[in-house]
Amino acid sequence: MTSFKSKQVVERGFMPTFKIQGQVYHLAGSLLPLRPDDHKFLQIYFIADPDTQTSTRCSIVAQPIDIDLIRSLQDMLHSHNSYIQSFKTAIESVPVDTPDFNVVIHANKVPVGEHRGRYNAPSTSEVAVVIAGQQFDKRDIVLRSRDDNLQKISELHRSYDSLQYPLMLCRGEDGYAINVPQVDPISGAPLRKTVSCMNYYCYRIMTKQNNFNPLLRYGMLTNQYLVDQYAKIESERLAYIRNNQTKLRAENYVHLQDALQANEHSNSIGQLVILPSSFTGGPRYLHEKSQDAMTYVRHYGKPDLFITATCNPNWPEIKENINTNLTPQDRYDIVNRVFHLKVQKLLHLINKSHIFGPPRCYMYTIEWQKRGLPHVHLLVWLVNKIRPNQIDSVISAELPVKEEDPVLFEIIKKHMVHGPCGTLNRNSPCMRDSKCSKNFRSRSRHKHLLAMTDIPNIDDDRQTRWQSATVRNYDIDNRWIVPYIRSFKIFDAHINVELCSSIKSIQYVTKYINKGSDQATFSIQSPNEVETYQSGRYICSSKAV
Repeated sequence: MTSFKSKQVVERGFMPTFKIQGQVYHLAGSLLPLRPDDHKFLQIYFIADPDTQTSTRCSIVAQPIDIDLIRSLQDMLHSHNSYIQSFKTAIESVPVDTPDFNVVIHANKVPVGEHRGRYNAPSTSEVAVVIAGQQFDKRDIVLRSRDDNLQKISELHRSYDSLQYPLMLCRGEDGYAINVPQVDPISGAPLRKTVSCMNYYCYRIMTKQNNFNPLLRYGMLTNQYLVDQYAKIESERLAYIRNNQTKLRAENYVHLQDALQANEHSNSIGQLVILPSSFTGGPRYLHEKSQDAMTYVRHYGKPDLFITATCNPNWPEIKENINTNLTPQDRYDIVNRVFHLKVQKLLHLINKSHIFGPPRCYMYTIEWQKRGLPHVHLLVWLVNKIRPNQIDSVISAELPVKEEDPVLFEIIKKHMVHGPCGTLNRNSPCMRDSKCSKNFRSRSRHKHLLAMTDIPNIDDDRQTRWQSATVRNYDIDNRWIVPYIRSFKIFDAHINVELCSSIKSIQYVTKYINKGSDQATFSIQSPNEVETYQSGRYICSSKAV
C-alpha cells in the first residue's frame, strides 16, 4: 500500500541479504488515480471488478504468476484487512459530486479495554473522511482523493508497518508507535513507561514456544522487514540526539571552539549538530575505540596474534534450528546467535584453556560482510611472547597429510584456501588491476608460510609432506593456504591466525578492527553530523537482526 524508497541492493548468489544505504522512506500516493487506467499501489484495491483487480496485479510482474493464488490473497485482504475495509467504507460514504476530499489515518488509537498491539476490529475512529482544508494532527496520514504527489509517512506512525507489509500483517495490526505502554507481566496493567522501538521489534521476531510466528517465514521479505525496522530503531535514536543537543553541550565541542577562535563570521559557521561518541558505530565512537586500542599497546606492548574468524552458514547448529523449507539466509537471527556462541567458545579457549599460553588481554569487534556473514577480528596479547623458533609449532600454513588427519584436510581445503588468484585465476574476486588486492603471494615469503623454494631437495623429509588438492577446479598446493591453528578444526570455519611480528602492524590492526572511517584523521565534513552519518550508513539483514 506504500512504496519503499532507499538506495537498496538485493544480492543473489551465495548467502543473499537485503541491503540499504542511507535513510528509508515509505511514500503514499492518492486513493484514486488521475487517469482511470493508471492504478498503482493502494489504488489497485479500489478497482470495482475483482477480476480486473487481479489481472492488474499480475501484469506488474514479468514472470509467470499463479492467478488463482493472487485472487485468493486479494479476497483474503478485502475480507480481513481493517485498512482496506475502512478505506472502502470511507470512499463509499462520500457523495459522488464531492470534488475533493481527504482520508485521514489517525496517529493515535487506543481501543477501550484492549492493548493497542492486539488484533483490533475496524473502528470508525481510526480512519475518517475530512473535506480538503480541514485541520488534522500533524502526525496523521492524510490520503488525498486524487493527487499526483507522494507524501512521506512517519516511521513512528502505528500504520507504518501494515501499509508496507499487508500480507505479513494481513489484519492491519498496529505497529510500533512512541506511546506503546509497557505492561505489568503479572497483572497485565499498563505502566507509565513506554516500550522502546528495539524492544518492540525484538518481541515481534522472537520465537515463542507453542506460538507460531509467521514474521520469520517470509524469506527475503523477512530480511527487508528486519532492515526496515532497524533503520527505524536507529532513526529514533538519532532523532533523540538531534533534538537534545543542549543536553550534549554541543557548543563546547572543539571544532566549534576552533571556528570561533579563528574569528570566522558567525553566519558561516552554521548550527553544529554533534553525533556523540556514546552512539555505537558513529565516527566519534570508532575514533574513541581506536584510541583505547593504542592505550592497550602503550601499556602491554604490541599484540601477538591477529585472528579473523568467519561464520559458517552450514554449521549443524544452524541447520537443526531452522524450518526445513528455509535456508540460513532466511533466518539471520539464528545464524548470528550461533556465531555468537562460537565466538564465546573461541574466547574461552584463549582465556581459560590457554591454547596459546596465558593471555594479558584481548579486544575484538564483530563485522558483517557484504554477502551477509558475520565475522570477528580479534587481537590477543600474551604473557609469554611467541619466539621465532616457535612459530612453526603454533601456526600452520600447509595442507595437512590427508592420511593422518582426513577431517582437518577437508576443513582446510574447504575454508582455508586463498583464491587461487594471479596468473592461475585472473577472475578471482581479490584481483584488482591484474594484482591480488590482498597481496597474498608476497606474504608467502613469511617464515611460517612454506614456499616451494624452501624445499631443499628430493631427499628431505618435508618433501613427503608437500600435499596438493583440487579446489574449485584448480590444482593448489601449500602456497595458497591461509595461516591457521590445527586446534581450531573443532569450529569447521575460516579462522585466519596471523603473527603480529612488526611494530608497523600495530596501527594497522588497531585501526582495522575499528574501521568505519579514517580514525587517524577524524574530521567533520558537514555541520550536521547526524545527517552525514545517516546518508552514508549501510545496513544489511545480518547486521540489522
